[in-house]
Order: sequence, then structure tokens, then C-alpha cells
Amino acid sequence: MRPGEYRSFREMGMSSMRFMSMRRIMDMTHIRAAPPVLWRADTRTRTMGRVGTALLSSSSIPRMNVASRLVIIFYEDRNFQGRSYETSSDCADMSSYLSRCHSCRVESGMFMVYDRPNYMGNQYFMRRGEYADYMSMMGMKDCIRSCRMIPMHRGQFRMRIYERENFGGQMHELMDDCDNIQDRFRMSDCMSCHVMDGHWLMYEQPHYRGRMMYMRPGEYRSFRDMGYSGSRFMSMRRIMDINSGMNMRGKIIFYEDRNFQGRHYECMSDCADMSSYMSRCHSCRVESGCFMVYDRPNYMGNQYFMRRGEYADYMSMMGMSDCIRSCRMIPMIIFYEDRNFQGRHYECMSDCPDMSSYLSRCHSCRVESGCFMIIFYEDKNFQGRSYETGSDCAELTSHLSRCNSCRVESGCFMVYERPNFMGHQMLVRRGEYPDNQRLMGMSMSDCVRSCRMIPVSAYSPLLMKYWFPMKLGLS
Repeated sequence: MRPGEYRSFREMGMSSMRFMSMRRIMDMTHIRAAPPVLWRADTRTRTMGRVGTALLSSSSIPRMNVASRLVIIFYEDRNFQGRSYETSSDCADMSSYLSRCHSCRVESGMFMVYDRPNYMGNQYFMRRGEYADYMSMMGMKDCIRSCRMIPMHRGQFRMRIYERENFGGQMHELMDDCDNIQDRFRMSDCMSCHVMDGHWLMYEQPHYRGRMMYMRPGEYRSFRDMGYSGSRFMSMRRIMDINSGMNMRGKIIFYEDRNFQGRHYECMSDCADMSSYMSRCHSCRVESGCFMVYDRPNYMGNQYFMRRGEYADYMSMMGMSDCIRSCRMIPMIIFYEDRNFQGRHYECMSDCPDMSSYLSRCHSCRVESGCFMIIFYEDKNFQGRSYETGSDCAELTSHLSRCNSCRVESGCFMVYERPNFMGHQMLVRRGEYPDNQRLMGMSMSDCVRSCRMIPVSAYSPLLMKYWFPMKLGLS
């Protein structure tokens, strides 16, 4: 339902349907949760029936950015199927809500998940993204049993690491990431630490590999007493909010082997030939930004879109038949000297205090991300010809003969099984839908035939009146 008057659902072709619940479509990157609903009676319409007004005032909606809203949704089965449980805080025992958990979706924020209750056992770091089968994606041997929310930190990071237990031996203070304490400090081991500021991840192996441990501010006098008697932590990394401005530039890390093993290469710009740095590439991690990767040098061959997330085995995850051979960073915004995107241009992914350093003037620009975008594919699993749109499309057959999968890059859309926005409809938001009919749960006899972009206003009031019939004379 878009803003407007709907006097008869029956005349809209829904004569056999009864609507018993309704939900606002909100911008998931701005609004945290549904604030209390304020009910107001309208006595002027007593003779025609009672009207209820559900009003959400702008003052009751907190103006929060993505860092303020931390939500993770767990599902019983793979591919986000079965019963689900949503939380925005710590959960010491998942079995209170779900008997099992085989997939999850991090709507926003960052979480640590554990394979035993009470935050025990092996732990894994999860940030915003979809984990349709996290056990195979992350190498977990058991289901998630507990989870802990990681608060966003916007100040400095500071941690002291010690060679021996109880803060003994060598001591070094860190304020940034360290990929190898042996190379940097000549420390053979780290057995205790004191986290003064920020939240950190510690890894068993150099270059942020192996088992990890989440460290909140506090004193950790003995890792052995914490159940890590046979572990040595050789690298540590800050957990940073990418929206705080500390990590806004695009960054992708390529690894020779699966599961982020082997030699690695960090890239923050275009790379025409990966073989100059690595003989092969079987996994990658997008730290920030978005990239296009190609299976041939010089940006040739099949291409694949990668956004922030971890790709432990991207060839099987994305259906690629060959390794990545080149990559191109997708800029956030491009400024042009003249109108209609003419003249010299400047690509920007971070703050720019003075544009004159790059351009003498700026009369047009193009925002490459943050807009509404959906891509339809002819076949399942994003195969076949594709069509990309950021607006309404009343007849998809003008562009594709069929549509069996789609990818929502940003924004929200309604998709319909018939042209002109008719037939069964389904809301799709940012995510991947490799099989429209199966994964979206649509009782469709045909492909998607039309789509409508849903404009979202983050802070304006949400208001809807609804009528239900009453006998005349009743108050």
C-alpha cells in the first residue's frame, strides 16, 4: 500500500482475502524499531463506522544511523527457512528460542556467535550480511548456541599485550591492527592483555587467521584460565564501525587458498592483473566498499559483484569456474566539471574538505551506491541475460523473456507475477534471491513480470486510517 485511498479491496481483485495485520515499510538503515503506536479515536465518523488512526510521530522515531540499530535474525534451517528468532542484544542460550540454527541474517551491526551456551566454545565474528549456510561458509562444526552483540566504538583504540600471564614479560601497547607480533615486537607468545579502549579480535595465527577471541574493555590476566590453554595469539585487529569514517575507503583482501589461508594481497583500487601479486586466488574478504571481480586480466571475462563480507570459497558460493584475475573498485560518488557528466571528473569514497584540490568547478555528479537498484536475471542463480533498474517497471518482458532470480543491491521493491503491478506480490529488500519461486516463498505460477520501487522516508510520520463496518446507532 502506497499513500492513497483504497475504498474497496474487492474491486482491487482481492475479494476472497481478509487482511488481519499490517506492517510499515521502513528504511532499515535509519530506523531502529517500531516505536509505540498511539491510538486516536475519530468521533466524527461515528455514523459510518469507527475509524482508528495509527500515528507514528516523527518525535517518537529516534534519528539513528546504522550503527545504532543492531539486529541479527537466526533461522532453524538453511536458506533462512523454518522458525526464526530476532535479537538486538546478548543471548546466552539459543535453545530457549530455537531447537537448532542453520542460517542467520545480520541486518546491521556486528555480533560474535558461539557454538556453546554462555558464550563458550569456538567463536566467530559476523557482520552485516546473509549467511544462508554459515556452517559450511565459516567452517563451523556445530550450530550457534549463544551470541553477543558488539557495541560500536567511535573513539581511539588502545590495548596492552603481555608475553606472560598476569601481565608479565614483555609489554607492548597497540593503537592499531597488528598482523604479526613476532615480526613487529619480537614476541613469541601473548598470554595476557589489558584492553583499555575499543573492541578487538585476537587470532591464533599471523595475518588474522585461525581461531579468534573477542576482547571487550577489561583485564585478561590469563588466556589459559579462559579455556585457551593450547592457543597462541599472534595477531590482533580492531573491530571498527565502517560508518564512523575510520574505514570508508574501499578495501578488498585476496587470499591464495580457501578459508583465507595462504599468502594475501590487499587492494584499495583497480587491479588489472592479479598474477603480478598472486599465482592463484581462492578466497577474499571485502573490508569496505564494493568491487567488481573478473575471471580474466584487464577486466575481461565473466564479472561478479562483491560487497562487504567474507567469501571463504567464492568459486562455489558464486558459481565461478575460474579464479579472480582482475578487480575494479566501485566508487561511491563521481563529480564532473560540467553538466551532463562532461569534462574532467573526480571519484570519491571519503570526506573531501576542499573539492578545488581536484576540480576547478563541479556542475554534475553521479552517486554510484546508496541508490535504489534491483537486477533481474533470466535463469536461477543469477544466470542468463540480466536487466537492471532503479525505478518502476510495468512490463519486464520488454527487457527479459523470463525472470527466475534477482538481486536487490539497495532499497526496497515490490515484485509482481503479472504485468502492470497485478497478481501476487512480494516485498524484496536488499539481498540475493537465487530462486524467486522457492526462496521467496511466493505461490507464483509464473515468473516476475513487473516491479515497483518503494520510496522510503526515514523520519517522516507514518500514518494510516482504517475503517471497519459497525451497525448504525452504536457509539
